[in-house]
Amino acid sequence: MDKKKLMLLLGALVIAIGTALAARSLLTGASAPEAEAAQQVPKGPKVLVAQRALPVGTIITADSVSFQLWPKEMVQDAYFIDGEADMNKLLGTVVRYPITAGQPVTQGALVAPGDRGFLAAALGPGMRAVTIPVSAKTGVGGFIFPGDHVDLMLTQTVSGQGDGPPLKATETILRNVRVLATDQTTNTVVEDGKTVVRSFRTVTLEVTPKIAEKIAVAQTIGTLSLTLRSLADNQSELDQAIASGSVKVPAGATKDQEAKFLAQAMNRPVDGGTTFVTGGDVSRFQRRTAPNPERAAQAMVAQQQVAATPVQSAPRSSAPSGPTVRVTRGKNTVVEQVGGR
Repeated sequence: MDKKKLMLLLGALVIAIGTALAARSLLTGASAPEAEAAQQVPKGPKVLVAQRALPVGTIITADSVSFQLWPKEMVQDAYFIDGEADMNKLLGTVVRYPITAGQPVTQGALVAPGDRGFLAAALGPGMRAVTIPVSAKTGVGGFIFPGDHVDLMLTQTVSGQGDGPPLKATETILRNVRVLATDQTTNTVVEDGKTVVRSFRTVTLEVTPKIAEKIAVAQTIGTLSLTLRSLADNQSELDQAIASGSVKVPAGATKDQEAKFLAQAMNRPVDGGTTFVTGGDVSRFQRRTAPNPERAAQAMVAQQQVAATPVQSAPRSSAPSGPTVRVTRGKNTVVEQVGGR
């Protein structure tokens, strides 16, 4: 190959490389604005939005809401703005109107403790509030907070009434009951990023009207105690209820409506299917069954008959002068001298 052809080949190669680089530069320059446009975020303040569906009566906690960037032209005066709103004052407030996931939370949608109608807003449709006394022993040492779910236990002693020792028993009478307040507090106190555990004397629970009556009677029978439920229990029991068909999602419901329905079903207290333990399950020296009323009545009648049986003594002229014993034959009791006939 002569020098002339070699020079032409090298020139063509240089031109091809230059053309390729120019085309690449043009393509990169055209796509950069598109990428920048795709990565644009709303220019505006951060507003408070719901992290999940919040039905009526939901108590606001730190994980239920958060601040997110929002387009400036869409910000309304009723929104909570980051830097202006105090989150510590918002925690413990109650949702008055339903809020969907991702929707901004408005000031009119929340009711603060102390406001008129606060506790009524915290209650779900058809539910009632009932308060029970507790102590550090019966209230899980203060580790119960508004919004938690608890089970309710009743401890009582059933008298034997002549049929042996009394029966001691504890039974779980209610499950999955939502805590509305401890004492007069409906929010969780946080100091230096840590939840403050404190003792309380009363707990207000959300129940149905029938369960409220049941709790009122239970307080006259024995001692009520609370047991704290795991967060996973509610979801697990809800999944079982849906699988068994006892809880059915309405047909044609939207995703928000379905979430609201399931949230209400998860917060519903359970009355029935409970368990119990007697003293015999704990100690072999305690009884396992309730006293028998018939046997106790028979023992009581026998005691009354013995007490009512008259004592017949020997004539005064022949009264024994030495040691005597009481001898009962049938219904008659006589006093005889020891060693006599």
